[in-house]
Amino acid sequence: MKKTSTRLADGRELIYYDLRDDTVRDAVDRRPLDRTVTTSEIRHDPLLGDAVAVASHRQGRTYHPPADECPLCPTRGDRLSEIPDSSYDVVVFENRFPSLAGDSGRCEVVCFTSEHDASFADLTVEQARLVLDAWTDRTSELSHLPSVEQVFCFENRGPEIGVTLGHPHGQIYAYPFTTPRTALMLRSLAAHKEATGGQNLFDAVLERELAAERVVLEGEHWAAFVPHAAHWPYEVHLYPKRRVPDLLALDEAARTEFPQVYLELLKRFDRIFDATDGGRGPVRDGRLGPVRDGGTHSVGEPPTPYIAGWHQAPFGALEDFDGVTRDDFALHLELFTIRRTSGKLKFLAGSESGMNVFINDVPPERAAERLREVASS
Repeated sequence: MKKTSTRLADGRELIYYDLRDDTVRDAVDRRPLDRTVTTSEIRHDPLLGDAVAVASHRQGRTYHPPADECPLCPTRGDRLSEIPDSSYDVVVFENRFPSLAGDSGRCEVVCFTSEHDASFADLTVEQARLVLDAWTDRTSELSHLPSVEQVFCFENRGPEIGVTLGHPHGQIYAYPFTTPRTALMLRSLAAHKEATGGQNLFDAVLERELAAERVVLEGEHWAAFVPHAAHWPYEVHLYPKRRVPDLLALDEAARTEFPQVYLELLKRFDRIFDATDGGRGPVRDGRLGPVRDGGTHSVGEPPTPYIAGWHQAPFGALEDFDGVTRDDFALHLELFTIRRTSGKLKFLAGSESGMNVFINDVPPERAAERLREVASS
């Protein structure tokens, strides 16, 4: 991997990640941009103890532009975009309309490929590995910023999720605090550690899930399963079998296997709602098999909307979580869709939005079975 850092016309940082070491990146952003001005502010809720980012400048962000005006495609001739060069492998740049900025953290955009009509599932194993390396590098760099306590690499896919740019991309949020969801995990870790005389809750969960009927696929270094108490209709958690706190701690064997496992998972997500086989397909044993090229989503069914995000240990102090260290946390990826059946979405209505009590219409065991059924042949 070759890394090249440059600046856009308004001063934001842009970084190319290239597969070839001899790639030269010297294109200049020719757009007449003023320097970016943000109004991001973190406000704390005294009753719930969580935080809200107020970012009014995001009201003016780019919204569903036509393909020939996509700001994430490479610059071609007089069609100028966020990426000055005429091609790229993977690019990361500071968000022009960030939710977090300055003392309130940082937001970055990750473009997975220059191909506008592709998706992450269309990447080659080599390309997906490059994205993993970019996520890891950005996690390392952002963790050293004084305003950053936690790094969250994620992808939103599909207009149903709220995506406003169709180009295959994800984001990285560098928070100035430990997020509420992670804090809940840390409190559960601390309670379990005290109750069991030092045992690790993540290890116990992984052991239990691998012995259950909800395993979706399993490789030598990674395991994917639908959790016992899945919140979403189709939800998969992907864990390295060797517990590590963050992307930086993955060994080379896990890094090498990850693209195969993750690409297969994404391909299966695009086949969940295939109606051509009556909703059922050949049952497989959940082991990692060969990956079929091309045709990742079902004919007649829009690509499955999903959210995929890496959960990493915070880089800040953990004094509020008695006895818990960074090494107690288990890096894992959570992947889920809000589509509950063909043509129907799972809405977060009264119970979910008002009280944070989820009601799942799809039994996790059936979701896991379906995700095994649609494995690549």
